[in-house]
Amino acid sequence: MASEAEPLRVELDPAAVLALALSLRDACEQAAAREPRWNLSESYNGFDQFMRELMRVANLFEGWACDHVVFDALGEVWPYLMEDKFGDACLKCVLPDALAGFDHNDCLRVALRLRLPLQADGELRAPIDVRAPNPVASSAFRELRIQTIRNEFDDNSVVPFTVDDDPFDVEFGAPYFALYGVGDDGLSEHIADRDSYAEAVKLAHKLAPGIGFPTQPFTFSARSGRGPTV
Repeated sequence: MASEAEPLRVELDPAAVLALALSLRDACEQAAAREPRWNLSESYNGFDQFMRELMRVANLFEGWACDHVVFDALGEVWPYLMEDKFGDACLKCVLPDALAGFDHNDCLRVALRLRLPLQADGELRAPIDVRAPNPVASSAFRELRIQTIRNEFDDNSVVPFTVDDDPFDVEFGAPYFALYGVGDDGLSEHIADRDSYAEAVKLAHKLAPGIGFPTQPFTFSARSGRGPTV
């Protein structure tokens, strides 16, 4: 599995790393209790290796999160949230006996499942869907909207790329950005596509000078009303 480029290492929060490891341990043990074929001791040649994998995943995800999560927009205490939610979300992406394969791509998959606010700065395949009121009173559009989209290889159809999609699904191409106008009826009308968010914002400013798209959007915020899910 190809991974995103490894980010620069930052100092990790030991409390968060421990919370991540404990959450994943509990989720794995609960899964193994429900499904006898997941013998954790046999899968990892002993519990010592199982614990090492737990700590590896915890350190990897915490380091990744420090580079990509917008903590100020989180609205919750990070270690508590991770202890409560991380393990179950992680096992939606990897099996309990396959933690050795957990990589940076899986960090993004878990983060999207948890609805974490991520910096959509072009370094990640992070989906966005942002709207801004149109300051041009005479326009037919009351809002402009920028949304990530991608092409399906089978028929080259264009589909939205959302937080419920696998960002590394091999049946789809790389995401790009569509600019839409939103009318009074709430329907979106396609205007143009751009390779980057910055280019889409630049076009939006040409069409609606002064429009208030954020310079650097992120995927979720505590104000969005869409909290963590597993």
